[in-house]
Amino acid sequence: MLRRLVSPRFPVFREPPGHLSVRLPPPPTVPPRFHTGAEASTGAVVVAALSNSLRQGWSWDALNRKFDHLALDDALVERVLLELKEPADARCALGFFHWSAKERRFEHGIRSYCVAINILVRGHLIRDAKALMESVLKRSAGESSKLSVADSLLDSYKIAFGTPLVFDLLVQAYAKLRMYEIGFDVCCYLEEHGFSLSLATFNTLINVIQKSDQNPLVWRIYEHMIKRRTYPSEATIRIMVDSLCKEGKLQMFVDMLDRIHGKRCAPSVIVNASLLHRILEEGRIDDAMVLLKRMLQKNMVFDTIAYSMIIYSKVMIGDIDSAWKVQEEMLKRGFNENSFVYTKFIGAYCRTGRVEEAKNMMEKMGNKGLKPYAETYDLLIEGLAKSGRVDESLSYCEKMLDMGLSPTCLAFNEMVAKLCEMGKVKQGNEMLTLLLDDGFSPDEATYSLLISGYGREGHGDEVLKLYYEMKHRGLPCGSMVFSSLISSLCRCGKLSEAEKYLRNVDAPSLPENVNLYKALITSYLERGDRRKCLQIYSEMELKGLKLSLSGISDELAQFLPVPKESVNTGIC
Repeated sequence: MLRRLVSPRFPVFREPPGHLSVRLPPPPTVPPRFHTGAEASTGAVVVAALSNSLRQGWSWDALNRKFDHLALDDALVERVLLELKEPADARCALGFFHWSAKERRFEHGIRSYCVAINILVRGHLIRDAKALMESVLKRSAGESSKLSVADSLLDSYKIAFGTPLVFDLLVQAYAKLRMYEIGFDVCCYLEEHGFSLSLATFNTLINVIQKSDQNPLVWRIYEHMIKRRTYPSEATIRIMVDSLCKEGKLQMFVDMLDRIHGKRCAPSVIVNASLLHRILEEGRIDDAMVLLKRMLQKNMVFDTIAYSMIIYSKVMIGDIDSAWKVQEEMLKRGFNENSFVYTKFIGAYCRTGRVEEAKNMMEKMGNKGLKPYAETYDLLIEGLAKSGRVDESLSYCEKMLDMGLSPTCLAFNEMVAKLCEMGKVKQGNEMLTLLLDDGFSPDEATYSLLISGYGREGHGDEVLKLYYEMKHRGLPCGSMVFSSLISSLCRCGKLSEAEKYLRNVDAPSLPENVNLYKALITSYLERGDRRKCLQIYSEMELKGLKLSLSGISDELAQFLPVPKESVNTGIC
């Protein structure tokens, strides 16, 4: 009965009586060794053997025993990887890649990495693909061509039956490694080869750049996205709003669009309008118009904003007549006038010296109930000052104060320079006092101009007061201020003070200080104090400063101990 129950495939062996039965363990499964040379007539045999072993799940030890004499090279590694390029074999390809690197000490090149990455992405092994991507980017950081990895991925894309996702992962890896400038260059390069990146990839890139405080690059990429018809999502707009906040420009654009559109605009409209504005500010009129058309097609900006930006572009290129035609068209279509457009016209008139027309525009704004910007006043203050109409310039400065606004340093300094030139430095100083009470922050140039102005009028005490005020406010006293201070003190006859401050200059070896010594020596000479002239001259030489005698008086040239051949005399 027992014999009938036993399968014929397993014969029953009888042992002789008294035989001691000993069970031996089964022999270990040792794969036959794979030898090169005559035993492997073609590379295809090697590739097939390796691929099949990997598919069968052999351990690394088993692979090492079977292929211990196998010499790996770039060509063989690539053939094995491509043999395993199907999604079902992707994990085998990854195993081979790591086995060859760790067990056989094979150093994978960029191409080997890229073939493997293409295979892994197609096999949905995204995490492993990202790890290899970051590794190859770090390894290739020293390559002469920053596009070497992109080129290799493109080359292996077809043979490995890759998917476009691999290029998104490439740019995302650049972003993660903070190599965002190269990442953007690669992005443009891939688009030239017909591959467009996803919105998620662009968002990843600009988010990292924005956090790295590289705001100009953020806006370059955003402009590029719109041009390539990759339109923003809510996440994109949030990133761009953060960028505006970091630049300190969000409130400026919010206020500007409130006045153009008449009410608060959505964040997306604010972002898109600010992009157009900065492109126009850079003078790229054609680029702005192309972008504006694209935005209008997608309702990304309002028509009122579009008309205002077109007018601005016309004004930027100096075509004021054409700008007025656009303005008239805007009014015919029922859109309201706005402060932004008027300010741009006023700026254009001021730049071309047509300040009377600019003033008329300002009056029209008031009549129409339009509120001027601080920029509107700045343009008129600067334009009127340049035209010599300083009293009117001062008047607009006072109007700004009444409205709780302050001029920019640039506009105020332009007015002060003209006031000093016309002998009205006191009015400039009085206006500065009023502005300081209102929170105005003058700069080094402001004080330098007023100091020089009082120096020309011979008011040495006022010169020193301004210098003390500047020091009290903690403003830096650079070469510009010291030059004005010492020259003005010399003009006012306060030579001991001039000499004292000249010795206190932080960098006495600066070339511009030669002229200060020259002014002091000349002033002492005018007083007849030759002993002091020689003392200052000796001190100057000890500091290594060389006095050029070009343009000084014969009297000074004759008694200073300088070789006569170096003297080029003239009128003092």
